[in-house]
Amino acid sequence: SILRLCIFYRKKGRRMIQLTIYGWNDRLSQLKQESVYKAFPHGRVSIVHRTCYEVISENGLFQCELTGNMMYGKSDFELPCVGDWVVFQPFDENKGIIVDMLPRKQTLYRKRSGTVAEKQAIASYVDKAFIVQSLDENFNVRRAERFMVQILEEKINPVLILNKADLDFNRQKVEEQIKHLSHQMPVYFTSIRQPQTILPLRESISEGETVVFVGSSGVGKSSLVNMLCGKSVMKTSDISLSTGKGRHTSTRREMVLMDNSGILIDTPGVREFGLAIDNSDSLAEAMEISDYAKECRFKDCQHINEPGCAVLEAIDNGMLDPKVYESYLKLRRETWYFSTSEHEKRKKDKSFSKLVDEAKKRKAHF
Repeated sequence: SILRLCIFYRKKGRRMIQLTIYGWNDRLSQLKQESVYKAFPHGRVSIVHRTCYEVISENGLFQCELTGNMMYGKSDFELPCVGDWVVFQPFDENKGIIVDMLPRKQTLYRKRSGTVAEKQAIASYVDKAFIVQSLDENFNVRRAERFMVQILEEKINPVLILNKADLDFNRQKVEEQIKHLSHQMPVYFTSIRQPQTILPLRESISEGETVVFVGSSGVGKSSLVNMLCGKSVMKTSDISLSTGKGRHTSTRREMVLMDNSGILIDTPGVREFGLAIDNSDSLAEAMEISDYAKECRFKDCQHINEPGCAVLEAIDNGMLDPKVYESYLKLRRETWYFSTSEHEKRKKDKSFSKLVDEAKKRKAHF
């Protein structure tokens, strides 16, 4: 079937796509060689629909579905997401079946809404994550902290974008509020009404680099993507006259290619972003608590009311912002709750798998 498809493309004179501009590299090529389906073509997931996936391959865009084994044999967060590299079996000019997925790297997750310990994959093979906030009522330092912590956990480089900088705002006050964040990531003040503010952002993206945009609805993520691409590639809407805010337009995660540059992934706005991490040490480091914690009298100090706590002393001495400390405690509780629930969930899954194996053995015996 692959040979017939290749002959078809040659007859059509279709131009081959260089997947290196989408991030394909030697490491991925080696990973593919380990797949039992290495003879089949590969591609990168650009859009996820309810029942199918759009996959960019050397031979163009394919509408693909999953094999039954993948669909029913994996957890939801293990199913392909935007940015994943997959191997597929083509069966028509632009249709195929995804038969395998290459191991993920630098995948941005979040806790699935309404669950205790289930996570959701947002995008994979991400180099940078642009945390977009607008300089109006949407501006929320605590929300930016939450995004940053999860992004750093996945070894992705965070970048804070403070959009709609043409609005009237107190820049000195904003910079004071985000001082601890600016130590962890670059900060850009942008506005689509001021094109000169977009140029430094565009120059920060390298060819083959993947950037995901995250943030609340109406902060201007899609408009920024359009500005960076120099053309309209994402649907946007006008400012609401009744609220003065941007309306939510993105309804799915979608990957687009910048000319002679990187790959951008736009995402729908989220009302809440639950942490899906189980490492409180990385949380302390991200929130700049760890340097103080090293000086605590007790190694297992919880930084609440213990004697000789260097974190509490830093607050008293004005070295650590009390609001940052309170945010750290809140995120730590959330991290602990997720990790504990995840551990219990794994134990249940393991027990269930053991029961299934025993049932199979009994069935085979009889």
